[in-house]
Amino acid sequence: MSPNPVVWFELYVQDMDRARKFYETVFQFKLEPLAAPDGTATGTQMLAFPMAMDAPGSAGMLVKMDGVPSGGGGTLVYLRCDDCAAEQGRVVAAGGQIHKAKFSIGQYGQIALVVDTEGNMIGLHSMQ
Repeated sequence: MSPNPVVWFELYVQDMDRARKFYETVFQFKLEPLAAPDGTATGTQMLAFPMAMDAPGSAGMLVKMDGVPSGGGGTLVYLRCDDCAAEQGRVVAAGGQIHKAKFSIGQYGQIALVVDTEGNMIGLHSMQ
């Protein structure tokens, strides 16, 4: 397996408009609509995080699909930040919750754990 093996992630949501507002407010970027591939369930909505397919790291999206729940499920995605305290500072106003405020993970930087408007816990990671 190569280093940094994660290449894609999906965060399932129940209310796409509410989730979009949360992520665009907290991370201060725009999510872009992605067309559902053939064979995808009718009514599926997808919004992609900013991505560069030729760059290292993973890309991903928010997905609303009938019959697929959101919320904690044993997988935690960490999103890169310059200083995760900045994004953490926008979480509550965007409708989310802070599960664990920014803390050190030693030589590997700093993280914070937050819960989005759909019940998904995500990690915020920065080196400062």
